[in-house]
Amino acid sequence: MKLRDIHWFKFASPQNFYFLAGRMWPWFAALATVLAVAGLWISFFVAPTDAQQGEGYRIIFVHVPASQMSMFIYLVMAAWAGFGLAFNTRLSGMMASALAPTGALFAFLSLATGSLWGKPMWGAWWVWDARLTSELILLFLYLGFLALQASIDDPRRADKACAVLALVGVVNVPIIYFSVKWWNTLHQGASVSLTKSPTMASTMLWGMLIMVVACWMYAITIALLRVRNIILERERHTEWVKHALE
Repeated sequence: MKLRDIHWFKFASPQNFYFLAGRMWPWFAALATVLAVAGLWISFFVAPTDAQQGEGYRIIFVHVPASQMSMFIYLVMAAWAGFGLAFNTRLSGMMASALAPTGALFAFLSLATGSLWGKPMWGAWWVWDARLTSELILLFLYLGFLALQASIDDPRRADKACAVLALVGVVNVPIIYFSVKWWNTLHQGASVSLTKSPTMASTMLWGMLIMVVACWMYAITIALLRVRNIILERERHTEWVKHALE
């Protein structure tokens, strides 16, 4: 069977996507595990000591992927939410709901690891730096999304209200990304760029890239597992769910 022969739109149905997610998540989980082990080994045992920051720089192998994922997941969550708002699709709201807790986790990890790095480098756990402040706002947006959804009993109404919040909050993502260029900030610029040669050793770069991909695989795994639970909860009165749980 060729890819063009697959009827992709059938997976817009929560029932069909539930079984598809069930087949997919073990593969992503396996990739996440293997890549995380390899990435952490390279990052903490193979990569050389930084000449200026010493061993303390190794926190970036967790901090940078977490920061990137916190922003990217928000964009994907907002896209799903906006799609659901525009086309009134049930699965879209479920996917947005499934992504929000993982995005909040990565935003928290970004702030926590940033503080651990900032204390020895800046002499303070926290400064009201433009990037740090906008990342904190991102965490509050995730928490607001989750709180708003929990406060509305009707899932469909909750999806619509959360979609509006998610779309409004999208403006914060480019602020986080470009803050070090737009304002005079303590936060260092990117060490890896698509337009410039990397400013780190190749071993450090490989450790960083592997950790980024590992975080991607983890996020996909958890989102698929969580959306399956959401589907079961929202579709619990249907016949197919009753049969699936037997």
